Amino acid sequence: MVNVPPPAFDDAFRHALADLVAWRRDVRRFRKSAVDRTLVERLVELACLAPSVGNSQPWRFVTVDAPERRQAIIENFRTCNRDALAAYDGERAQLYARLKLEGLETAPVHIAALCDESTAQGHGLGQRTMPETLRYSTVTAVHTLWLAARAHGLGVGWVSILDPAGIGRTLATPPTWSFIAYLCLGWPEENHLDPELQRAGWQNRVDGNGRLIQR
Repeated sequence: MVNVPPPAFDDAFRHALADLVAWRRDVRRFRKSAVDRTLVERLVELACLAPSVGNSQPWRFVTVDAPERRQAIIENFRTCNRDALAAYDGERAQLYARLKLEGLETAPVHIAALCDESTAQGHGLGQRTMPETLRYSTVTAVHTLWLAARAHGLGVGWVSILDPAGIGRTLATPPTWSFIAYLCLGWPEENHLDPELQRAGWQNRVDGNGRLIQR
């Protein structure tokens, strides 16, 4: 095997990478402008370069295009969101009710990310002690897609207020595929450096100070 020299990443690239990570925001407000399918396919190709336990590559990306399936997803969210609201009281409940938590009705692209728990790829390496690393691997692919989309000016919103079993039924996915994330993708209606939940007064973002712990 030929030992290939790595690319040279200069300071300009490192600064641009830092900007990319900082601007990766969770987007909930999208323009209805279409996204070229070729670009979506390219983003998924990049996502598939993410690290995975044992080179298992367990991620499965499903585009949700059929109107009836999208509507079922929206109803799934509405039901789960009502239940979530009921768990809060007082001012926190009022604030929750005002939050914009998804872009399901405006995002031109819907992608469900799932993990194939039965994949033979990787021959089980690294999974005996921590089988959950298959799902962690899928999350790395989601994050890679997120960054790749932002690099093209696209926004991604992760909708987590959903019933996973209902998603499986709606998308008719194999029972061995675990639901990981439902992603709304499209051109942002607006751009912000700070998180929407921070602007809405729900939770401020904290910096990394104190997150590196020495033992």
